[in-house]
Amino acid sequence: MSNAQTPEANSPTQQTEPTYGNLGEVRAHLLPSKAGRVRTPGSLSGANLQPPPLPRKALTRTQSLPTRAAPGPSSSRAGHAQRPLLGAHSVDKSQAEAGPAVRAPVELTSSVAELALGFCLEDLHSPVAVHAALTAQHLHGLRGIRTQLRARLTGGRPGPCSPGHSFRLLDTSPCLESGDACYYRVVRVLEDAWHVVAAKVPKPGAEAAHSRGLELQASLSPHFNLQGLCGLLPAGTLPAAPWTGSAALVAEVPEDTATRWLQEVGTRRPQELARAVALLLLQLTAALECLEARGVVLAELRPENLLLAAPRGCAPAGPPRLLLADFGCVHQLPPVPPGAHAPQLGRLLHNLLGPTLSPASPLARGLQRLAARLPQARPSAARTRGALQALLWGPGLELRGPGVPLGPWLQVRRAWLLVQLAQLATRGQGPDLQDWLCCEYLTEATEESLAQALELLDCAEPKPGPAGSSTRYPR
Repeated sequence: MSNAQTPEANSPTQQTEPTYGNLGEVRAHLLPSKAGRVRTPGSLSGANLQPPPLPRKALTRTQSLPTRAAPGPSSSRAGHAQRPLLGAHSVDKSQAEAGPAVRAPVELTSSVAELALGFCLEDLHSPVAVHAALTAQHLHGLRGIRTQLRARLTGGRPGPCSPGHSFRLLDTSPCLESGDACYYRVVRVLEDAWHVVAAKVPKPGAEAAHSRGLELQASLSPHFNLQGLCGLLPAGTLPAAPWTGSAALVAEVPEDTATRWLQEVGTRRPQELARAVALLLLQLTAALECLEARGVVLAELRPENLLLAAPRGCAPAGPPRLLLADFGCVHQLPPVPPGAHAPQLGRLLHNLLGPTLSPASPLARGLQRLAARLPQARPSAARTRGALQALLWGPGLELRGPGVPLGPWLQVRRAWLLVQLAQLATRGQGPDLQDWLCCEYLTEATEESLAQALELLDCAEPKPGPAGSSTRYPR
């Protein structure tokens, strides 16, 4: 018997393909051989075995990929660059297939952010187009911020009273006394909803003036600087009330008067008095502008009836909200004569500034010039408001005259305000009433309105000094 073996079958160095075999076949060869089983040389190598088919995986596409199938290697022409994916932003089929193909170097640097800014890729080569797109976005961004701040500052206003409301007196002593009324805090409840409002009780001797103003007050649209009525509290509704008769319910609870608050500012922080006066008078002119549009003129503008309240959602250290609450002595004069409130505003500004105001401040000098100009020029409340805005946030008088670049100044000023608001956000500080008033100014201002404001502020003084008003208000 010959002991020769076939070297191809048992050589340990022989390599065969494939490198994996059927586990069942391998296990069968490791078991003891049964009778009648015939082994064939080379069967362990699995050269003649086919591996079991692998399961097919179902590929799913996310929403961030185009719905178009990716082309295979054979479908791409040589030298044709593939369109890159647009980051993690979602695109649909129409977006993936829209637009003509552009050069690969430009595509590699593009992003969806350029589309959001209104850029076309071709516009990136045009400085004029880039400047126009950025300018439009600055104005659009400020308008959005102004809308959000308006909603926050004016939100939560109680609506008119209904027969289902119940009332509860919070304090038996007034929270504030103005020139013609006392205010008491009252809770108005309707099921699970409640609001803190104020009962406006006329002082003795002011009943006639108070009753004449109720009809006008009730007819006014809601305004940030006009005291709003939400109903009447009939006599006997609150048995513990320290007054007799009916009382008007006002939506905002006043906390102080303008004259008392300004006296405190002038005593403790005299360097801030000019800015405090300008911010209060700015809000007053906004209220008077609304009245003039309705054909209403106040016969007597008394500072003791200019009330202050804390603006909603703002830090207590910021400027207060002014409320015009004096509607007793009014005249219906449609149309309102030009500058109907200008002489009163001039006298009021002189009284609010007081003798302790430092004349070294550029803002203080501007307010003094404006107080002197109001009785002479007799501007409307809207134009006076524009002059106060220019004193607070620019432009300075160095830009007065024909041909001055007021348009570019306005564009730069809008961009700078956006940068400052972003810096506040990174420090965790929210905007306040000043930010909203500044947004209102910069979104409404035009080159024509800026020129009119500078013309009103211009007077015999040849040099206005350093343009401190062109910088943003200090915090």
